[in-house]
Amino acid sequence: MAADLELIGVTVQAGEKRLIRDVSLRVKSGEFVALLGPNGAGKTTLLRAALGLARCTGSALLNGRPVREFSGRRRAGLLAWLPQQALVTEPLEVLELVAGARYRFAETRAAALEAARQALQRAGADGFVARIASTLSGGEQQRVAIAALLAQDAPLLLLDEPANHLDPGQQIAIYRLLGELRAQGHGVLCVTHDVNLLAHIGGEVRVVGMAGGRARFESAFDAAELAAHLGELYGVPFDALAHEGRRVLLARGGP
Repeated sequence: MAADLELIGVTVQAGEKRLIRDVSLRVKSGEFVALLGPNGAGKTTLLRAALGLARCTGSALLNGRPVREFSGRRRAGLLAWLPQQALVTEPLEVLELVAGARYRFAETRAAALEAARQALQRAGADGFVARIASTLSGGEQQRVAIAALLAQDAPLLLLDEPANHLDPGQQIAIYRLLGELRAQGHGVLCVTHDVNLLAHIGGEVRVVGMAGGRARFESAFDAAELAAHLGELYGVPFDALAHEGRRVLLARGGP
């Protein structure tokens, strides 16, 4: 199923503080959009607005309809969310936890468990099937959370720092997996602090830079001007270097 997420002039207010100011962007099936920006830029709040979890002015539309009008089950059929901290405290078996992400499907328990096993294998977490989720390390729980995201089988994926708690090899594996999902037709909106991990997506990636609750720029990942945009966004110069046929973006230290 194709899906289209569109944010139009979204503003989120918390008391006297404006967390997001007039942000617009669109993510369709088969697109990858990365959100970058310093801490407190409003990236997580923007994802919550897109999910209908944060009240906003402007419009957060899912297939042309306000996302807050969707029932939880219907929304789960279109949008899957990986929060920034997906750590589990309940003593649930991993297989049961991931199978629970299938709640929107009218299917047998056996079918749900099989889909969960396949998702765990794809996320590199099949070795944890019989473990209690709360006993896993942060990195292990992160891979289980990604498996649950896969098991939900929604066309649009919203991820908040999916490489959290993962070692470098696992980070690369997860971003390659996200590239595979995009190639299979999923739309992806992904918050990340490591711009260079986007090189492992493959194909076209759009980068939206946020600071102070506003969208400051939108650029293709392979655009020559991206380093300059990042320098303005983070307040430190960035250099674009070539390494083994791949461009690497590095913040320049020192005066």
